[in-house]
Amino acid sequence: MVRVYTTAVDDSDSPGSNTSSPKIQTKAEPKARAEPKPKPIVVDGPDSPDSNTSSPKIQPNAEPIAKAEPKPKTKPKKVVKPESKIPRGQPKSNRPWKTPKQKFSSIKKTVNRLSFEKKVALRNEMRYIKEKSKEIKDQRKEAAVQRHQRRVENAERRLANERRSEVVQVIKNPAKLKRMKKKQMRMIEKRDLSQVKVV
Repeated sequence: MVRVYTTAVDDSDSPGSNTSSPKIQTKAEPKARAEPKPKPIVVDGPDSPDSNTSSPKIQPNAEPIAKAEPKPKTKPKKVVKPESKIPRGQPKSNRPWKTPKQKFSSIKKTVNRLSFEKKVALRNEMRYIKEKSKEIKDQRKEAAVQRHQRRVENAERRLANERRSEVVQVIKNPAKLKRMKKKQMRMIEKRDLSQVKVV
């Protein structure tokens, strides 16, 4: 931009001045210093359309581009709640060895996915264990039944032996029963005379 300054000069004394109108003198302001133009960038590569030719393509008014370095990943710091810093006091139940319950959502759960072969092997192993446990239970049950039968048979044999070895006295006079005391009455029993020894 050029600014114009006007100054009035009186040339009445000069010999060639026929007119009395003042002359106008213009003065131009010095131009501002022009900024240097940016240098063009040369693009030469396999992606350029003229990659077959040897002359590089020049893009005017292009700015140099710097590669952006990836920022190092930083893990977010875990926020510690103020409640966790408070020491745990004496519980109401007077059981300090009990740990406080946690929410089920906060508990870490691990899921172990098994392959098909491992699943089949595990299924076969469980089937074998069940068969073995059933067999052991049946053996124990059968042994218990046999023990009960032997106990009953032994009791019956013992009673029969006692009856055969008994020595009894037959009471022929029933009037004696009225004169007996309680302890004597407890010893009186009925027996088959064909199977006992009578004194």
